[in-house]
Amino acid sequence: MFSFFKKKIADQPAADTTGNSAATPANAASSDAAPQQMPAERPRASWMARLGQGLRRTGQTISTVFTGTKIDDDLYEELETALLMADAGVQATEYLLKDLKQRVKNTATTEPSAVKALLAASIAELLKPLEKPLTIGAHKPTVIMVAGVNGAGKTTSIGKLTRHLSDSGASVLLAAADTFRAAAREQLAVWATRNTVEIVSQEGGDPASVSFDAVTAGRARGKDVVLVDTAGRLPTQLHLMEELKKIKRVVQKADDTGPHEVLLVIDGNTGQNALAQVKAFDEALGLTGLIVTKLDGTAKGGVLAAIALWGQSRAAAGGSAVPVYFIGVGEAVEDLETFSAQEFADALLG
Repeated sequence: MFSFFKKKIADQPAADTTGNSAATPANAASSDAAPQQMPAERPRASWMARLGQGLRRTGQTISTVFTGTKIDDDLYEELETALLMADAGVQATEYLLKDLKQRVKNTATTEPSAVKALLAASIAELLKPLEKPLTIGAHKPTVIMVAGVNGAGKTTSIGKLTRHLSDSGASVLLAAADTFRAAAREQLAVWATRNTVEIVSQEGGDPASVSFDAVTAGRARGKDVVLVDTAGRLPTQLHLMEELKKIKRVVQKADDTGPHEVLLVIDGNTGQNALAQVKAFDEALGLTGLIVTKLDGTAKGGVLAAIALWGQSRAAAGGSAVPVYFIGVGEAVEDLETFSAQEFADALLG
């Protein structure tokens, strides 16, 4: 098993049979050629610059707290307000303040400017359990089911993730199972063409049927990854959430080990509502990872702290934190990158 950007290559490709799948090549060059050598990981320095710029609106509010001349109750009260405004949530804010005060005491820190570095360390430690690489290769194909509400950037994130996977040498098949949203199939087809990968789609088709065909085709064609774009919906739309559960059940019929990843795309602009979405989709589907988008358009980046604290309670109940595989700070392909707790904390308070 290999981490993201490090793909397990099967010794023998699967038989290339068409079966009943609806897979059609978006570009003939995509087919089933052997994966290319893994490229070097993208430079992190340029990513850090974009991440810092993207988190500027969140970070500025917090950083101004440390411009005073002394560490006192007023400083902590201002910091509490800033964290709440950043949508860290009440519990995560209380957690960070308590941890920060202990760090200040342990280090005998006397300068407010030095407290900012201690807060960065506290945030990085809280977010560390969210840092986990997406792995592919233990199953062929690795079936990744992607959910999210309309407007979160789900289909665009799938397109960007496809580019990342393709650049790493993985062969990808897309499943256009978002059949409820107008033009969703066409949008995904554009990404398939850009990334030179195949796509399974049916005009007006049943989402579960499209997903089944895609997984079947992915196995027959020896693909490394099948990415299933499911319909966007609100967690309050119970009948539509049932459709998501159906998709997952049908995927399991096509591959009794799948889906191997169930990802949720959340919009960083939505703050605490993003946490509510994580909880609802996790209850319905059993999430294995998150993609957080649009962090550059919000002052609510502190929601990751709330998600991390929720992950602690999930782990305490016998589960595990739901990792953040990727975060996005822009529209370009390179603006979606793997998540690092330390990088996030440094960029936030840099």
